[in-house]
Parts: sequence; structure tokens; C-alpha cells
Amino acid sequence: MGENVAKKREETIKEIEEKEEMQEALEEDIAPGEGEEEDLIEEMEGAETISEEYTKREIEEVTKVVEKKLAEWVPKTKLGMEVVAGKYKSLSEIISKGEIILEPQIVDYLVPNLKEELIYIGGTPGKGGGIRRTPTKMTARMHKSGRRFKLTAVVVVGNEDGIVGIGKASSNEHRIAIEKAIQQAKLNVINVRRGCGSWECNCGRTHSIPFKTRGKSGSVEIILSPTPMGVGLVADDESKKILRLAGIKDVWSKTFGMTCTRINLAFAVFDALRNLSKTKGDI
Repeated sequence: MGENVAKKREETIKEIEEKEEMQEALEEDIAPGEGEEEDLIEEMEGAETISEEYTKREIEEVTKVVEKKLAEWVPKTKLGMEVVAGKYKSLSEIISKGEIILEPQIVDYLVPNLKEELIYIGGTPGKGGGIRRTPTKMTARMHKSGRRFKLTAVVVVGNEDGIVGIGKASSNEHRIAIEKAIQQAKLNVINVRRGCGSWECNCGRTHSIPFKTRGKSGSVEIILSPTPMGVGLVADDESKKILRLAGIKDVWSKTFGMTCTRINLAFAVFDALRNLSKTKGDI
């Protein structure tokens, strides 16, 4: 009896030791050791560094895919069938009536000259300080099988004549993230009210906005004010992309909050343009 108890005790101790060894090995595989954090940063920098030429090529390839899908498009919604039947002649008419667009092909069908712009929301730290902007934002999370990455893209679409939309999407590949963001932007298109609200100009044209407007997203807040003709777009580069595609040529902007968060800044500008159609009073 004493020998059996001793054997069981030894087997139990061995099992406990084996479990502890396995747990330590698993923790070593999951937790980054010395030097692995630097390798992670370098790997993310290499994956996020995309040239402008590569980005343009990606958008061109996505545009070709969209054109091919439009040629093979068979409407599935009532609105899509009405558009093909010729009930609606323009996209502005659909938006003004408050119809919900559930198929991005509707926008492609009515606005064939739609343009796309990528908002540079990502960034990697530069060697001499500052930040190096990238078209997509990469995030990583730890898993027991290793690091898993996700890419997020923000795209703005517009015809430079009063129609603009913005979309955000995520994926494991750059092209898929961009394509999904473009489709989302087409589902969020709005009519932008334009005019000349500057008392210094008062030309009556549609080069600026009719009155001051305010937009907010997260901690970022932006105020857009009408300007005289010839002033141009007084804003940062990413906000200029949205305003340019909306058909606005002259505007003053003032921002508050963490504007380095490009996603919130882009959606704040879009919110300000959307608020032009909601009110005419002082903001």
C-alpha cells in the first residue's frame, strides 16, 4: 500500500511540473521578449509604408472592378429598379426625397463621373521625429497563435458639383479595405448646399457656402465660414480633399480638439457639410 501511494505521489508531481513547463513555454510564445517590440514596430512600419503611386494603382484597379460589376448589375431593391426604369433622372432627386440607398451601383449609374480620394489616416513615427502619414491605418492585437493585423481605410467620393460621401471600412488586405470603404461612401452620399454667404463678395455664385456651419465627431470640432471668391480652401490637406470633391472652392476653417485623429477630422468636416441642409440660422 505504501509503495502505491508513493508512486501516485510521484506521478502527480510530474504532471504538475509538465503543466508548469507547458504554461511557461506558451507565455514565452505570446508575450514579446527583449527586442521583439522593436521588431513589431519595424514590421508594422514596413506593412504600412505605401507610396502614392501604389495607392493610385489600387484605386484604379478597384474602379475597374466597380465598372465591371456595374455592367453586370441586376437591381435587387425597389429603388434600384425605379432608377433603371428611368423614374429618377439624378442622384440629387433621390437624396432630396429622403430615399435610402442600399446599392452602391445606383450612385454609379446616375453619377458616372464620380471621383474617389483616400484620406491619409495612418502614420508611423519618423526617425528624425514627427510622423509619416500612410493611406491606411494598421492595428495589431495579440493572440495565442501570434500577432493579428487589421487595416482601416477612409475614402471620400464626390462629383465636385454638390455631391459628396464618406465611408470607413476594415479588412486584412489594403485593396479589400479600400473597396469596402468606397462602397460605404457611395451609400452615404449627401447634397451639399453651396452659395456665396460672404458680405465682402456677394456675387451670388456657388463657389463657397451660404452661411457659417459647424460639425463635430469625437473630440474634433470644425467651423466652416464663407469667404470671398479667390481666397481658396483655407484648411488642412485632408479636409481640402472633402471640400474639393463637394464642389466648394473658397472657405475658411477653424478646428478644435485632437485634429491629429484624422478619422474624426474627416467625419467632422462631413458633418459640417451635412448641417448646411438642416438649418439657416446662426451657429
